[in-house]
Order: sequence, then structure tokens, then C-alpha cells
Amino acid sequence: MQSKANPAPPASGLRARKRQETRERLTKAAMMLFLERGFEATTLDDIVAAADVSRRTFFHYFASKEDVVLAWQEDGTAALIAAVAARPATESMLQAAENAIADMVKQIDPREAVALARLKRDNPALQARDQAKYERLERELANALLKRANHRNDRMKARLVAMITTGAMRVGSELWADDGAREKPDLVAKRLFAAIRAIFE
Repeated sequence: MQSKANPAPPASGLRARKRQETRERLTKAAMMLFLERGFEATTLDDIVAAADVSRRTFFHYFASKEDVVLAWQEDGTAALIAAVAARPATESMLQAAENAIADMVKQIDPREAVALARLKRDNPALQARDQAKYERLERELANALLKRANHRNDRMKARLVAMITTGAMRVGSELWADDGAREKPDLVAKRLFAAIRAIFE
């Protein structure tokens, strides 16, 4: 019998948590297989077997293998937007974006990042999804920067900083992966933003 001090969680909350856990298990299993075997070589049956779910369960969460990669990347996007929003109000928009990115990329696994970059480079469908990801990131980043601004008429500035930042992330990730991820990613981020500032001096 459940004690009054520790009431049972609401059924809706329990269901939501189990759905999230299943989604995360599917995503983790799929990404592990993609990075080990390659995207094309990994079948849907491989993924559901690794995640210990049915094909029907997979399609409750994802419409395709490409959607799994997109979902995995969306988690990173959400974390970055939250990190930008949490930066001190005293930082400029560009400083907030730079510092949030530099902190976030410290958590990157270099081997995984390089494998994922090659995965996307070799698959046109994933390249298209990657382009869509950056477009969405730019919009969400602009909104996050605008919300933390002192003046709501800074919309143009927020969009420009978001565009520059998103472009820097694309260039930096490509160069870093091509170089074998030998340099620490936070140092790459700092060099990128230093280069951006030098352009306007």
C-alpha cells in the first residue's frame, strides 16, 4: 500500500515518463548502430531489436530512420537554446551565444561527432535534414536572443547574430571534423568567434 508521504505519481505523468524513456532508448540504440555500421547498412529491424521494442512501437515515435537522427539533433538544439537563455543579462547577444556554445561543446564526444559528420556527409537525405536543422536553430536562437534583450526592437540584431552564430557552428563543425577533431571543441568555438569579430574590426 502506497504511503501518504510518498503518493503514487499520476498515471498521466507515469505514461509520459515511460514514453520519453522508450523514445530515448530507440534514439540511443539507432544512433549507436548508425555510427558503428553506417546509416544505410542499419535496418529498422536492427534498431527495434537493439532497443527491445516492436516495429509498431518504433512508428509510434518516428516515421523513418532519418527522423531518429533529427530527433537526436533536436535534443542538442533545445539544450543550446536553454543555455543561451540562461546567460547573464550583462552579456551582449554575441557573447551570450559564444559562451553558451563554448560550454555546450565541452560535452561532445569527438569520435562520435566525427562519425556523425561523416554519416551526414555520405547521405543526401541526412544532409537535407541537417540543413533544415540549422534553419530551425537559427529561428529559435534569434527568438532566445531577443527575449533576453533589453529592447524588444532588437529583432534585426537578434536575427543577424543568430545567422552569424549558426553559420559559425556549421563552418566550425565541418572544419573540426575534417581535421579529425584533434583540437578541443571549445577552443574551436572561441577561435571562430574571434574570427567573426576580426572581420568587423
